[in-house]
Amino acid sequence: MDSRLIQIAQTCLDGAERNTMTFPQIVGTLMEEGFESYAIDYRRSTATYFRADGDSVMLPISQGNSPIAAAMDIDAVRAAIRDAQQLVPGYTYAGFSSKIMAAGCAGYMVSFSGRRAVYFGRTAEIHVERFPE
Repeated sequence: MDSRLIQIAQTCLDGAERNTMTFPQIVGTLMEEGFESYAIDYRRSTATYFRADGDSVMLPISQGNSPIAAAMDIDAVRAAIRDAQQLVPGYTYAGFSSKIMAAGCAGYMVSFSGRRAVYFGRTAEIHVERFPE
């Protein structure tokens, strides 16, 4: 992947981690540049950004030090997602990540064309969250 696209992916990751970009802003930026999805892997502490042509880049994330519960608590994951969608006072991406990891989420994949995010646990439990209209 060329350095300009890698920098765009890094800017979006930094924007999430520094709370300077919202999820819709990140998705819009990545889509404009031809990305089709991204995946967060808390066990490996990585974010991978994918393009439709098969090209991808993997970047390190700063979240990932919290333990991941053995079983996924779907209700707790949903609650953390709702807080993020509503940008409740005090919301941070680091706090969101810690909450869903404590709820057993090992990672998630966001599909722009599918307009959804799939959250998965250590034993392959899943929760599918469709983008708000």
